[in-house]
Amino acid sequence: MRFGVFYELQLPKPWTEDDEHRLIHEALEQIELADQLGLDYAWAVEHHFLDEYSHCSSPETLLAAAAARTKNIKLGHGIRQVIPQYNHPSRSAETVSTLDLISNGRAQMGFGEGATRMELHGFNIPAKSKREASIEAAEQIANMMSMNPYPGFDGEHFSMPCRNVIPKPMQKPHPPLWMACSNRDTIKVAARLGVGALAFAFVDPDEAKHWADIYYNIIKSDECVPIGHTVNANIAMVSSFSVHPDRTEAIRRGQENFEFFSYALSSLVTKDTVPGRTTLWDDYVKIRGDKTEQIVKTAAMDPEYSSGIGTPDDLRKHIREFQDAGVDQLILMQQAGRNPHAQICESLNLFAKEVLPTFTEGREEREQRKQEELAPYIEAALARKQWMKPLADEDIPVIRSSVEKVKFAETRTGAIKKA
Repeated sequence: MRFGVFYELQLPKPWTEDDEHRLIHEALEQIELADQLGLDYAWAVEHHFLDEYSHCSSPETLLAAAAARTKNIKLGHGIRQVIPQYNHPSRSAETVSTLDLISNGRAQMGFGEGATRMELHGFNIPAKSKREASIEAAEQIANMMSMNPYPGFDGEHFSMPCRNVIPKPMQKPHPPLWMACSNRDTIKVAARLGVGALAFAFVDPDEAKHWADIYYNIIKSDECVPIGHTVNANIAMVSSFSVHPDRTEAIRRGQENFEFFSYALSSLVTKDTVPGRTTLWDDYVKIRGDKTEQIVKTAAMDPEYSSGIGTPDDLRKHIREFQDAGVDQLILMQQAGRNPHAQICESLNLFAKEVLPTFTEGREEREQRKQEELAPYIEAALARKQWMKPLADEDIPVIRSSVEKVKFAETRTGAIKKA
């Protein structure tokens, strides 16, 4: 099992003038701490115009800053919006490659399609074609990072001529590809494409096992035809997260904020929104009421309690259930709602001290066995891929100069003039 931290950069109202500045610097401090503690991944989303829910509209900047402050933690776009109206595929390839070079080969390339009308309509993206557009772009981004030069493309959703897209990433052929998944349908799509599944849905261990079984059965089947130049067979799932020696205190610290994440996400899809005038947190508090204490009482009496919000023992049990279900990475939802920075850092420190060591011992050997088991299936999947044909040198087009060819002559004084 691997572990990650996750950033929407949530900022419920009311805001003060320096809140966004504080939020971003606290996130960087948390990523730096997670790196020092031995966590494996830091993921940053890309969302636009989503007041209160996500102020992470430039993840490439956040991740580059994190790269300069860390040594080992992998830095992931979770996800980058790759539809051309959001980010032209060549710009995505350049951005991810640059991050990979800055971080000495730690970049991860998650892609997605977006879900809210606020974002899609803001960039004039038709909702009906968003998935096809994102998959087309992601495949070409992988080609751009891997081919010299990129031969060019004329597709349904974008086209561009032959160009050498630079720089090239440190990881060869390119950083691992991941896809945002919110249900069984998208889990199947990720497996068919040979990319990792970033499961941004909160499911129980039984459902997680079903998702993992579906995913790996497809990876091992003829349905898997990779869009990348390699296969990234991994499932990562988001989990609630708040750890304290006292379960009731962990719930008081984390439950309300964790539930806000789900409420806000649902509201952005199902409710009307007035740009710049959202009241997400106030609406949430009114609807939810004060039910934290009831949750505390119920959890205190439950001998089978298992959650990412609780004591180290609770969390160990929670993680084992997902590990047994076949999940490869648990992404800890530590920054949600109004979780204070100091409490987030306390939870991370306690997790690293009392929980993480249980799951690090022997995991390299387990991962090696997994790779060996999947190797023939991955080889077969890559053999099914229709590779973009590289251009022979004589077929690479010459880009003609826009400057007219004019003969020049030098005068006695050394000046240049038209001949």
